[in-house]
Amino acid sequence: MGMTMTQKILADHAGVKEVHAGELIEANVDIVMANDITGPMALPIFKKMSDKVFDKNKVVLVPDHFTPNKDIKSAENSKAIREFSREQGLTHHMEQGKCGVEHAILPESGIVVAGDAVIGADSHTCTYGAIGAFSTGVGTTDIATGMATGQLWFKVPSAIKFNLHGKLPKYVSGKDVILHIIGRIGVDGALYKSMEFTGEGVKELSMADRFTICNMAIEAGAKNGIFPVDEAAIEYLDKHAKREYKIYEADKDAEYEEVVDVDLSAIRPTVAFPHLPGNAKTVDEIEAMDKIYIDQVVIGSCTNGRMEDLRKAAAILKGKKVADNVRVMVVPATQKIYLQCILEGILETFVEAGCAVNTPSCGPCMGGHMGVLAKGEKCVSTTNRNFVGRMGDVESLIYLASPETAAASAIAGYIANPEKFGGNN
Repeated sequence: MGMTMTQKILADHAGVKEVHAGELIEANVDIVMANDITGPMALPIFKKMSDKVFDKNKVVLVPDHFTPNKDIKSAENSKAIREFSREQGLTHHMEQGKCGVEHAILPESGIVVAGDAVIGADSHTCTYGAIGAFSTGVGTTDIATGMATGQLWFKVPSAIKFNLHGKLPKYVSGKDVILHIIGRIGVDGALYKSMEFTGEGVKELSMADRFTICNMAIEAGAKNGIFPVDEAAIEYLDKHAKREYKIYEADKDAEYEEVVDVDLSAIRPTVAFPHLPGNAKTVDEIEAMDKIYIDQVVIGSCTNGRMEDLRKAAAILKGKKVADNVRVMVVPATQKIYLQCILEGILETFVEAGCAVNTPSCGPCMGGHMGVLAKGEKCVSTTNRNFVGRMGDVESLIYLASPETAAASAIAGYIANPEKFGGNN
């Protein structure tokens, strides 16, 4: 049997002709990434292994979780990776005000490209599969090993093929697609497997949609998510990539554990109810319930803080006001996106609607700062996890949704159908 796209990348990086699901391999990595939480934990382990990183062009440290520093401890963490980055002479020295959320800034900056093998000390590192890279989250010990040696061992994953067809309806986007899929297969439905998206429907998905879908592959338990490198991906890479990339394609006789058919045209705006991303319900189901009144809306994150996401949210909010009982946090994913929002007048739309616009940060997503929830509060969020206590008090409730649904809900004051609030997106 042939190999999947993921298996081909791993085989190449292991220096072998072929690999098989379940096989243990040692592979070279192209990028090793950590942030202001995981980086400081990896540094003491790294220092026991080596004095120098294996390649100053391939180790990236991004301060994004508790930045701008929310307290003394977070300031010390950022200081630790800042000083290490300077000591090591890292090429990609990231700093507040000059970067953004890790999984948005790395592709935007062209640091990650198609064909790469990427490890990151953050579970949503799987985002980069949108541009045809193998990328996965690992622990701090593995990150330290990668920083020191440029290599890591992997168990080759088996794969599930998601055959996409049709075209997304208006007000339905990549977030709805991945919530729909996780709702179907469950939060462990792709456990340690590669989620490989293919089919005629791929061309109907924007790059922003693909980043969102791959970002949440981990929420189905997957090792990684990955899309084929088509014309849209090549256009993105040619605009952003700072080095050569390599395109891998799955063999026609590649072996998949399962093939899941996904009709994009049949997907409805979807919301994941507490406390699992797989607890998915369509707006039609929600409208049949009693109204679920909310206290907060978050629009942003590595999942849905890209330019396209913010344009869609702004199109719905334009000329309208956020409900009196709701506060809204808008968090552009990078400084470049933030600036583009200014240039397009989108920030003005958000502010006039009654939103608070925050600097690029992971802040509210994991209950760090800039939007922590109190006991009993309900939040509609475009982030990626709605576990117990994820965004604040253990008795708060998180509903995951698309930027369109989040914006509509902000106006209504309860979880709402974006189809009924218009906008020109």
